[in-house]
Amino acid sequence: MANKSIPKKRIFILLPDGVGIRNFAFTSFVKLGEELGWEVIFWNATPFDLASIGIKDIKLNPRPKAYSDLIKRAKIETELEHFENKFNDPVYSFYRFPSKSKNFKSLIKNSVIYALRKKHTGEEGLKVLRKKLKASERKSDYYKDCLKVLKKYKPDVVFCTNQRPLTAVSPLTAAQDLNIPTATFIFSWDNLPKATMVTAPDFYFVWSNFMKKELQYYYPFISAEKIKVTGTPQFEMHNDESSYQSRSSFFKHCDLDPLKKYILYSGDDVTTCPDDPQYLEDVAENVEKLNNNGYHLKIIFRRCPTDFSTRYVEILKKYENLITAIEPAWEKMGQNWNTVLPIAEDLPLLINTIKHCEMVINLGSSMVFDAALLNKPCLFINYDVSDKQSENWTHEKVYQFIHFRSMPQRSPVFWLNSRSDIGDKIKMVLNENTETVNAALKWFETINKVPADKASERIWASLTEITE
Repeated sequence: MANKSIPKKRIFILLPDGVGIRNFAFTSFVKLGEELGWEVIFWNATPFDLASIGIKDIKLNPRPKAYSDLIKRAKIETELEHFENKFNDPVYSFYRFPSKSKNFKSLIKNSVIYALRKKHTGEEGLKVLRKKLKASERKSDYYKDCLKVLKKYKPDVVFCTNQRPLTAVSPLTAAQDLNIPTATFIFSWDNLPKATMVTAPDFYFVWSNFMKKELQYYYPFISAEKIKVTGTPQFEMHNDESSYQSRSSFFKHCDLDPLKKYILYSGDDVTTCPDDPQYLEDVAENVEKLNNNGYHLKIIFRRCPTDFSTRYVEILKKYENLITAIEPAWEKMGQNWNTVLPIAEDLPLLINTIKHCEMVINLGSSMVFDAALLNKPCLFINYDVSDKQSENWTHEKVYQFIHFRSMPQRSPVFWLNSRSDIGDKIKMVLNENTETVNAALKWFETINKVPADKASERIWASLTEITE
């Protein structure tokens, strides 16, 4: 008698917004899951057409209740206040962005948030707010629609690509109410101190043992066996030589000068760095001086993908013979910032841009890890410009954020401590000083489980374990 084939396990990969697309749709994640015998279906709340890249999806029409959003905002504010008091650390106040009462409607909303915060404080209050958030969503038509889809398709697990969006609460709550295992991926290395944990699944997938400890530090009620250390797929392609272009091919494609060496300036969003255009100009001025002294350098500017402002126009025009802008391969598919989504070409574009530059310059970001994995040094801007756009902003605030405390004692970057410092530091990098790259790779081993190219394999192994 012939053996019956083992039925496939079915996974719903929940995309509550677009930030998980690059990690889970544009990597080898889906292909690997299918090879392991999974039926992979994306539960897709984004406008991105996954079918166009050969991925099955079910459209999700997210409609959270307005009251749920107020609970979420109250929970975040309460959590940050709780962290500040519990750990006796004022840095958590930097993560708070209180809403302004611009009109009567926003005044009412802020009053409700304030009342929720005053009534529910500390660990016990937060426990109540988490329950309230689920209870509120259970009253929504959105939740009822999620129940119908889950009852029809009966997935073995629902895996959420991002712990932050309110739109993930109903799908995950509906799955839990049907006894379907749920998990969420902690999207970014800086997310946990910011109180961005909006979802409350059964399992949590984190980048590293460092992040596991961090998760339990902030949420001691989450037991160790509920946390899976997997790494993140976002760095898998960096070591995949099939994604590399030759220098001549890349330079021709991007209309770059093959006789020049290039510096990559990686832009930040307006909130993180309102003075970014001034920093870019400072770099350009120093590069011009170096070129006047026999160097042959140019700059590639890659803006933050969600920054569609015109704030760089003047600088790019002024230095059009020195700076080439290579736009990120992202598309605006709606009116809100979270509908600005990457397309499949962006990650190879980023990798090849870094690979064919001599170094990366920006105000502190995870680009230091992208650079190190491609054996390129990173230079962090570490000063304020004289003509600041906002008196409330300073570069010092950025480096006080919790995630920079994981930085090793041996510096993983070159520090640009003043405008006049830039030229000398660029010369140091050009003289093949790779000591910082080695330190950055050590930092990376703290932040992300290595080998980095096995993250998808570890995630699928953990998903299999959950369902068994």
